Amino acid sequence: MEEQSKKDWSRFTVNIPIDISPEKIKEAWSTPKTLETWFLRLAEFTTPSGEKRKREEKFKPGDSYRWQWYGWPDSVEEHGKILKPESGEFLRFKFGKAGDVGVSVVEEHGQTILRLIQENIPQDEESRMNFYVGCKTGWTFYLLNLKSLLMGGTDLRNKKSNLQMD
Repeated sequence: MEEQSKKDWSRFTVNIPIDISPEKIKEAWSTPKTLETWFLRLAEFTTPSGEKRKREEKFKPGDSYRWQWYGWPDSVEEHGKILKPESGEFLRFKFGKAGDVGVSVVEEHGQTILRLIQENIPQDEESRMNFYVGCKTGWTFYLLNLKSLLMGGTDLRNKKSNLQMD
């Protein structure tokens, strides 16, 4: 009997096919203002010298961020740092304690695909649930929301502050 390979809980990939130009996909990830249209309630970026980026200003590697989401209280926020993208990526960031996230747009079989890889996820049981399962579920939703909006659809986020997600 063959030995089953062990599950790799340190990384996951989410692929979303989107019939739109790679430039429009990348633009949605480029400024605090564009991130707030599909992903975040609040996106703030600070330069390495301590200056807060303007809402329409593109953030860059070395910047730090503060993020908040709809459906969650102000006390739930993420802090991290924008990293230098690796080969093929247009964005890479340290996602708090949950690891590193790399985002790319690839063409496969004539289809434009938005690909997100989260890696270096801590390997304790709590991290497996919170970061592997929780983040993969969250990213799947937010990438589908981005696709919906880019394709002319509805914003799927819960924006009613009295309907909390926790």
